[in-house]
Amino acid sequence: MTTSPEMRSRITDNIVYFARTLRKAGVPVGPASVVDAVQAVEISGIQSREDLYWTLHSMFVRKREHRILFDEAFRIYWQSRGLLEKMLAVLSPVAPPRSAPEKPKAGQTRVSQAFQSSRERVAEEKVPQVEVDAKFTVSGKELLQKKDFAQMTAAEISEAKQALQNMTLSMDKIRLRRPTPAARGRVDPRRTLRASMRAGGDIIDLKFRKPAEKRPPLVALCDISGSMSQYSRLLLHFLHALTGERRDVHTFLFGTRLTNVTRQLRMKDPDEALDACSEGVEDWSGGTRIASALLDFNRVWSRRVLSGNPTVLLITDGLERDTDEDLTREMDRLHRSCRRLIWLNPLLRFDGFEARARGIRLMLQHVDEFRSVHSLDAVADLVVALAGSKAGTMTDPRTWLAGGERRR
Repeated sequence: MTTSPEMRSRITDNIVYFARTLRKAGVPVGPASVVDAVQAVEISGIQSREDLYWTLHSMFVRKREHRILFDEAFRIYWQSRGLLEKMLAVLSPVAPPRSAPEKPKAGQTRVSQAFQSSRERVAEEKVPQVEVDAKFTVSGKELLQKKDFAQMTAAEISEAKQALQNMTLSMDKIRLRRPTPAARGRVDPRRTLRASMRAGGDIIDLKFRKPAEKRPPLVALCDISGSMSQYSRLLLHFLHALTGERRDVHTFLFGTRLTNVTRQLRMKDPDEALDACSEGVEDWSGGTRIASALLDFNRVWSRRVLSGNPTVLLITDGLERDTDEDLTREMDRLHRSCRRLIWLNPLLRFDGFEARARGIRLMLQHVDEFRSVHSLDAVADLVVALAGSKAGTMTDPRTWLAGGERRR
């Protein structure tokens, strides 16, 4: 492809700006990748929109979870229908779309925000500026707590990750069968007699015992299919923080297959831990087979990680492809193997959600609680619930089953 120096400069500027947009949206793009992308566009000879898409895709996308961000950025940036054909003549990345506006997708808000420049500042008086900032800070935190993970901007996602990392979990404790020595409590006859015999039987030193307690293990089964990937990615930051605090936290990811990522989440750096999880999973943002994943877990992992009356978090939207019999059998087996099974479903963010789908109703029959997990507020409620608070009416699966039955 032969181009004038001026036109080559314009092509380079647009690719550099597009790479900068991807970087702001959360896709790691280095300077070397930008240089390679410019050379690839010049050498390949772009003939269509699809040619440019896959040329830039091969240069900038390295992980599966970055595909949705690249797709949205490419669609918004190169939105003029004839832009790519006219690329060597006129570049117009900000032209208005000719087609009807589509429904916002999961990463659209985040990518659109990355296009906005933060260079403009409004000059105001110092004292009023502090007051306005204070008001906006409080309001911003409240809005961030309630905002859907899928519609957060890049900056908001960064704040949400930090908030999830800082959440502390004080798990409720369960009593064990064997007692433990104590300074006071019930008399321990066996230890008292042994101590007396060691002293020659002349002195009776009473020994006491109390019921032993421990935190129940926590097991998370997290759906990473296309409809759940945005929520799962953020919740992994929460699970990473829990894994760093305690050793009895086990995390599994599933789409069409089950993957144990407990070892990866034990890395100290959260970004390195999540990168390791992404590299270890082959079906991120793909399809989902809940029954098949539960079958693998029940057969291979249940005896290893479900000892000690654990609490199990099942994080999925319940959109299942397998047969009802398989799903019912595996859900029942999982429910009977743990002390408490909590289903976390981001679909509960919709006010009009009803448990009418057959797969969802089958799963509700085998869970103890049914909660939302789409925002920071929802995760905070989960933390309170895991600390031992009683479940409310709206988290009782029987309430949702009865509601769906009445609406039929």
